[in-house]
Amino acid sequence: MAAATRGRRVLRAIGQRSAPVGAEPELATNQPQSVHRTCPGSDPWACPPGTGRRGAGLDGWPALNGRWYRRAVPREDAPRYGPPDALRSPRYAGVKTFARCPLVESPEDVDVAVLGIPFDTATTNRPGARFGPEAIRSASIALRPYNPAQNAQVFGRLSVADLGDVTVTPGNAERTVSQIAEQLEPIVRSGSRTLCLGGDHLVVLGELRAYAAVYGPLGLVLLDAHADVWDVYVGERYYHGSPFRRALEEGLLDPARSLLAGMRGSLYGPEDVATPTNLGFEVIPCDELVTLGYEEYGARAQSRVGDGPLFLSFDIDVLDPAFAPGTGTPEAAGLSTREALGFVRALRGLRFSGYDVVEVSPPYDGPGQPTAVAAANVAFELLTLDVLARADAE
Repeated sequence: MAAATRGRRVLRAIGQRSAPVGAEPELATNQPQSVHRTCPGSDPWACPPGTGRRGAGLDGWPALNGRWYRRAVPREDAPRYGPPDALRSPRYAGVKTFARCPLVESPEDVDVAVLGIPFDTATTNRPGARFGPEAIRSASIALRPYNPAQNAQVFGRLSVADLGDVTVTPGNAERTVSQIAEQLEPIVRSGSRTLCLGGDHLVVLGELRAYAAVYGPLGLVLLDAHADVWDVYVGERYYHGSPFRRALEEGLLDPARSLLAGMRGSLYGPEDVATPTNLGFEVIPCDELVTLGYEEYGARAQSRVGDGPLFLSFDIDVLDPAFAPGTGTPEAAGLSTREALGFVRALRGLRFSGYDVVEVSPPYDGPGQPTAVAAANVAFELLTLDVLARADAE
């Protein structure tokens, strides 16, 4: 009887699984104490203007689909949240969260909050990106804490937690964008950065609304096969080909501090080539990007975006469909997975306020989940950028 009662307590803590378990889950013993409870006043990147303690001002917190789950806390010098020790429990076990990080409801003491946005109503070609967050989380279970390519101990420096999925409205793109903004803004105001897993690319409009409400217009670094600045498609203004056009109209982006790279594929006419630059963006087509190489691309990005608040959006279709078949609008002659990771790593030194990885469509993925695996590793590299930005600032 005691074991059954104890099992029910565990169910309430980790998300109300369907069958009771016999004992409390054994967590890694090196889990950290709460840290970063206050934000350095000299570092506006650590906390947005007008906020103090992490987690302040969360009355009326919008409900997310995540469940609260806290780690053991023996160490004072480490982040509060991160994945459990894979040497004590196999990586494929447990509830599927990003990189096996704990599932929580509040961003308190969270440096980077991972959220899924399971929405694909705004796609114009192949659907399925609503299942992208689930697939990326599943593929991410193999991630380990250390990034040897960047010599960065990612989860040893960052407090990372999964806040579950944002509530969306299938079939209603405009309402969903508003829902995303409403649910993300309190997280941004708490001082956490967000890493969102899409979802079609329209979801970024809600993310940008949340960030611009706190920081003002943002610079944008985009890696994508498409510039996504079209205006109207079959009568619709809100679809996955228009988010950055809408963001400009709403004053969410500063195009003079934005760099779009990876564009390729057929278009409707020559005006489509000119539209992004006419709107003020700098564009690096895919062929030019490959010719530039990592170092020159990184230098171009550094020169373009400056020191203000930044957002990084990664559309998985920047990869060639040979490497990422599971996406809604594949375009031939794209980047390899190795090249894509290299271009993300080249952004070291930039301090991003938020990130996303979008347009993963599992129904079109190949055997072994190559698209989801690529997306999970891109997300890991984005977290690495966050770690390196913190380290460079110290």
